[in-house]
Amino acid sequence: MRGFLSFHILWILKHGEMHGQQIASEIEKRRGFRPKAGTIYPALKDLEGKGLVRKKAEGRKTFYSLTREGRASVAKAQVFFCHAFGDIVQEVLDRKKTA
Repeated sequence: MRGFLSFHILWILKHGEMHGQQIASEIEKRRGFRPKAGTIYPALKDLEGKGLVRKKAEGRKTFYSLTREGRASVAKAQVFFCHAFGDIVQEVLDRKKTA
């Protein structure tokens, strides 16, 4: 699931700069559980090391945003996930319509 977490973080940051707790809150809204700091921050560090995310300290908080490479990576990953999981999502949506 770490790969999916990284994609999810990139996708969330596509919508704007956030600090780690904001990212965790956004994931909680969408997945129904809040990832721990010990999960979020190593993933952010990994994404930063790959040049996909940059960080900026403001006071006591560190804010994260996408780099140009990060924006390109999330766009590419979105296409992959649509191709890989599109049929599954469509099946779920179709079941909801008939239920």
